[in-house]
Amino acid sequence: MKNYFSSDFTLGVLGGGQLGRMLLAETQKFDIFTSILDANENAPCSQICNHFVQGDLLDFETVYHFGKKVDLLTIEIENVNLDALDQLEREGLTIFPTPKTLRIIQSKARQKNFYIDHQIPTAPFSHYAYLEELKHSYENQIIDFPFVWKAARFGYDGMGVKIVRSIADLENLPNVECITEKLIPFKNELAVIVARNSDGEIKTYPVVEMEFHPEANQVEYVICPARIDEAVAKKAQEIALKVVQDLDFVGLLAVEMFQTKDDAIIVNEVAPRPHNSGHYSIEASYTNQFEQHIRSILNLPLGNTASKVAGIMVNLVGEEGFSGDVIYENFNDILKIDGVTPHIYGKKETRPFRKMGHVTIVNDDINKARAIAQKVKETIRVISK
Repeated sequence: MKNYFSSDFTLGVLGGGQLGRMLLAETQKFDIFTSILDANENAPCSQICNHFVQGDLLDFETVYHFGKKVDLLTIEIENVNLDALDQLEREGLTIFPTPKTLRIIQSKARQKNFYIDHQIPTAPFSHYAYLEELKHSYENQIIDFPFVWKAARFGYDGMGVKIVRSIADLENLPNVECITEKLIPFKNELAVIVARNSDGEIKTYPVVEMEFHPEANQVEYVICPARIDEAVAKKAQEIALKVVQDLDFVGLLAVEMFQTKDDAIIVNEVAPRPHNSGHYSIEASYTNQFEQHIRSILNLPLGNTASKVAGIMVNLVGEEGFSGDVIYENFNDILKIDGVTPHIYGKKETRPFRKMGHVTIVNDDINKARAIAQKVKETIRVISK
């Protein structure tokens, strides 16, 4: 077995944001040498990784030359130059998730076609090369309001997703490749994180429930376990497993889903990396998602995914009306509450709805945890000087 620990092995990570920062807590625990590539010299990872390279993740030469200096390459963001990854893989570099699976996931249109081809339940959709094509479809009564519009690429944290209810909404969309989906009424937004290593060992985390901010379209609360029937949870986990197996995926995959009014489960989209819906696991699980990502890409035995205790994650985002040097107001007040653990992402400047950190609340009783989460949300404020 290769020695990854306290050795000359270098793990390369494309992306140096908060997901990378939390991943570094696990590489430090195992004493794995890490090299990070990110465009921002002040990226959350920049001060705490072993080696930091500033560069454009979408530039072929930058990604290629970075990859030539590491022993294994992974990602914490999927918007990276795939041609460079293809070339590196041809030259013998191990990359997880593989460029092949990233190519499917990076485009929402390819992702949706993959679900259709593999009989994975998903919302009906249409694919448009540009905005005029979509407008033409509406004018010819091929599509009708309301519908969900998604940019085919580069969407994140509610960016690149809009509910279109009127002509005015349609006119305000950017002129990019996109998909539209039928707006499906649903009871719950759920997620299942699945880990798989290259030996084929596979494990799923419990189903989580996500509550979203109505304006920002960002997750406000992640609740584990989801407050749903066992049969629905089992169905969600089975579908998530099918997605991972059909993709022949190695690494950590977050599968976001809708539970419809009649308890059907349909897949919304996937993220091929640690994910916001798994942050609760740092405090609440036997093996948190970041450690599990390391285990899966290094082909180590996978850890126990069960929860020790109920967990709720609250996102800390910049408050509206504030931009500039960040201040966490009332921070001491939340530290006084039992079972509360804050995580600050190392971003010095706040702006409205920017993800600045999260807080985990653990409790034996999920309903008590949810009440404390509400209190935390109402107490702490992410503002500026």
